[in-house]
Amino acid sequence: MTEKVRVAIAGLGFGAEFIPIYQAHPDAELVAVCQRSESALKETADRYGVPGRYTDYDEMIQDPDIDAVHINTPIPDHAGQTIAALRAGKHVACTVPMATTLEECQAIVTAAGEAERNYMMMETVVYSREFLHVQELVHNGTIGRIQFLRGAHYQEMAGWPGYWEGLPPMHYATHAVGPVLALAGTLAESVVCLGSGRISPELAAKYGSPFAVESALLTLKDSVVGAEVARSLFETAHQYVESFTVFGDRASFEWEQIEGGGHILHVGEDPEPIQIPDFSGRLPAQIAGFTTQGVYDDDNEHLSFIQGGGHGGSHPHLAHEFVRSIVEERPSAIDAVTAANWTSVGICAHQSAMADGERVHIPDFSAGAR
Repeated sequence: MTEKVRVAIAGLGFGAEFIPIYQAHPDAELVAVCQRSESALKETADRYGVPGRYTDYDEMIQDPDIDAVHINTPIPDHAGQTIAALRAGKHVACTVPMATTLEECQAIVTAAGEAERNYMMMETVVYSREFLHVQELVHNGTIGRIQFLRGAHYQEMAGWPGYWEGLPPMHYATHAVGPVLALAGTLAESVVCLGSGRISPELAAKYGSPFAVESALLTLKDSVVGAEVARSLFETAHQYVESFTVFGDRASFEWEQIEGGGHILHVGEDPEPIQIPDFSGRLPAQIAGFTTQGVYDDDNEHLSFIQGGGHGGSHPHLAHEFVRSIVEERPSAIDAVTAANWTSVGICAHQSAMADGERVHIPDFSAGAR
């Protein structure tokens, strides 16, 4: 593919962050945006000079001048909108999680294979500067043999849109699962999960999930390494954190325990503060600046930035990988099978928690993949 990838963005809350990135990317052209509120759509589209404007998603994906759709809509819409776009012949990038059921995950894998179009789940943590640095430490031998991995995501979701209320903690677990599996270089095979504590009856009634915290132990495919993942969403006092820890035989990386406390590299038994570099040099010059700046700032805030700290400079890396996978006619780094596995870890973990810690095996999604 030699022409620019013509991209449309659906959902302009968090999704607005990607507008200037696609506009500046040398291999992309942002041709349309979609939002249900016509007034909000006009305000955003006017601000950035976007020509195509849709309040109807189904109408937008029928536009023959759109090659790819980046979905940033509410979680319950992800699967249906992804499948519809793939069937309309569009490449799809979608914010996390991929879906909310195992059946939806398989349906997306199948749809991507049948359409022969790229799918990419836009998991921010595995393109954060912290992850990219630790990935280098693994690849260059500093960490040595990985012995154990831990991921955690603690976040208070009070005040977020109503569909979040009472959501099972592990149903939004990819920020903790993704870096663990990406560093291990394999997929999850099975999970045992413990549900702990209780949320208020009003919250629990929304999804039938009573737990304040869910913590899981994972077995990994073709690996002797184990992993642990913990997740909370409501009524658990803790500073917001998306974190991962890697234990190696030569060195171990430990995520900072409080914001600003600094990450630690344990070399043998000696803990040392570690400085995390920026990785903008991996990006085209036109979008490199977006690792440290974006749409949202102190005067123009979004909840994902108030709590998420800008997602570690990941956004231009994500957009670049999605676009380049299309241009180079190769699978994306977080393709449909990978995304289905990462998402299903959380779905299966919650099933395990509801069954008093019964082991649940992760489905094999490779059938139907292209």
